[in-house]
Amino acid sequence: MTSAHAAFYDSVPVSHDFLSLADPAMFVPVPQGWVLGVADIVDSTGEIAKGRYKTVNMVGAAVISAMINALGGRVFPYVFGGDGAAFAIDGGEAGKAETALAALRSWAKTEFDIALRAALVPVADIRAADRDLRVARHAPSSGVDYAMFAGGGLHWAEEQLKAGAYAVTPAGPGTQPDLTGLSCRWSNSPARHGQIVSLVIQPTQNASEQDFADLAQSVLSAAERLERGGHPVPRDGPPLRWPPPGMRLDAQVSRAGRNLFVQRVKMLVQNLLIWMLFKSGRKLGEFEPNHYKRMVSRNADFRKFDDGLKMTLDCDQPTLRRITQALDAARAGGKIRYGIHSQQEAMMTCFVPSATRDDHVHFVDGASGGYARAAETMRG
Repeated sequence: MTSAHAAFYDSVPVSHDFLSLADPAMFVPVPQGWVLGVADIVDSTGEIAKGRYKTVNMVGAAVISAMINALGGRVFPYVFGGDGAAFAIDGGEAGKAETALAALRSWAKTEFDIALRAALVPVADIRAADRDLRVARHAPSSGVDYAMFAGGGLHWAEEQLKAGAYAVTPAGPGTQPDLTGLSCRWSNSPARHGQIVSLVIQPTQNASEQDFADLAQSVLSAAERLERGGHPVPRDGPPLRWPPPGMRLDAQVSRAGRNLFVQRVKMLVQNLLIWMLFKSGRKLGEFEPNHYKRMVSRNADFRKFDDGLKMTLDCDQPTLRRITQALDAARAGGKIRYGIHSQQEAMMTCFVPSATRDDHVHFVDGASGGYARAAETMRG
């Protein structure tokens, strides 16, 4: 990483109050020499219709995992979108990003028969198109913080991606991305207050930044009345069972070209030991299971700004009614497009660089389509 890269992102203030991020003034312009990486799954709703919810999420999260590893664990802004992801990096790191994304495209097709598209878009081109890319940071705990994006640049880049512009060419067959730390061993978290609601809200061209900020503040204030702001993961962490429901998927992600059957057996044994450790609650060296489970919940990324607002909420019916009333009013005024998808469980995909530190990240989505299905139902 260049010194300018480190200096910029380190200088972005970290907010512990998510509601404060509704204020556009919290977002800082990304440097002109940076690039924006975007990736998503072609026809993710079709894959979800086949019951491949967890696979879609895992491939989306793999984009972030591969980039974290490509940059040696260095901090950079990224956002998980359910069926894809986006990130911003200094232009000097573009070669590493291109290599990682090329490997991911090849791996997703070979391992899962999933078409992953990817693009690297210069921030200068975003601004030349009369859009901007600004970033903020939100820390849900002392262990991690997540990037938020505003300015319209991310949405514009995603349109370019779908049009085939700025595309990253897949690597050759058999190329393996470094996905060390990516996993999905937790079971789904059932709704405790009615339903798990996946919500996607995007401003239209008729909405000023202040219009959208006011709406976001209204929606977030309604959600804050829920227990823990609608956090879908229990305070003491999600359920953990053996064998884990995503074991085959974990084996496919971690095998790195090795024999799948052998890797599944290895994962079975590893996960049995992990399950026994969590079941007993006993400390092992520097690893304290109960503390880790609490941090999983605290670190969970269940709401985000990414040129709009996305949330996965454990929501009761009266609160959902208040939220939809506010959204319908804004939609009627031509200010937003929005989509909602309800399900009974939330699921989690994780990146764990070390189980003995608190910097593990956990991406939350609805367990039966989540953000992808909500986006499919967008109205406006």
